[in-house]
Amino acid sequence: MTAMTIDQMLANARSTLDRIFAFEVPEALSRGAILVDIRPQAQRLREGTLPGALVIERNVLEWRLDPTSSARLALATDHDVEWIVVCSEGYTSSLAAASLRQLGLHRATDLVGGYQAVRAAGLVTVAVGTAHFARETEVLSAL
Repeated sequence: MTAMTIDQMLANARSTLDRIFAFEVPEALSRGAILVDIRPQAQRLREGTLPGALVIERNVLEWRLDPTSSARLALATDHDVEWIVVCSEGYTSSLAAASLRQLGLHRATDLVGGYQAVRAAGLVTVAVGTAHFARETEVLSAL
């Protein structure tokens, strides 16, 4: 197996995605897309949150969104769900969305620039220190 750099890996991942920009998020949500914030809790505490986003930390993402997984969320109904993965700056989310595509989630993509782009665009976010942070178990029991 030939080794590749992280830049090559990222380029390969992004070549499989139809990435969206922050200004496209409201339209995507109106058509039923689901925003998935994969940032770790410490990062969400430091940066702020995205109201309405489903919080699934990166380490369990594939298990929660694969409709064939016994650990899936109720929202993971089939392979046609449009998942928009968000990280802090749009790097980790590209790798994560490409991984979801490998599972057959053909509408999975990510947000160019991540949370930072949403905040810079002035779209709704919750400032640090004012948000309630739901644990994944709370999200699971609510679905």
